[in-house]
Amino acid sequence: MKCIVAGQEAVTASEFAELALGTPVELWLGVEGESDEERAARLDAARDILADPDYRQLPDDLVRLAVRVVEEHPDLLNVVPLARPAHRRTARKGVAA
Repeated sequence: MKCIVAGQEAVTASEFAELALGTPVELWLGVEGESDEERAARLDAARDILADPDYRQLPDDLVRLAVRVVEEHPDLLNVVPLARPAHRRTARKGVAA
């Protein structure tokens, strides 16, 4: 099944989000290993976009997209409780238990 947004075909989930939102996902989420300067520049660009009147609805669009993803993939929120360690916590010196 093809995902077509605004006349363009999205092959990956990231491409779909980028086409749907009109901005690259990395702008909002960052990239692994980015420097402090790169992060500051990315956040400045994001602030500029959010200040643009054409993008004022972007937060609402993001919420709608997140809801759609969760509805289509409910297994994303399947949470499994982790087992607690068997040992008891002991109070540290000067700290009440």
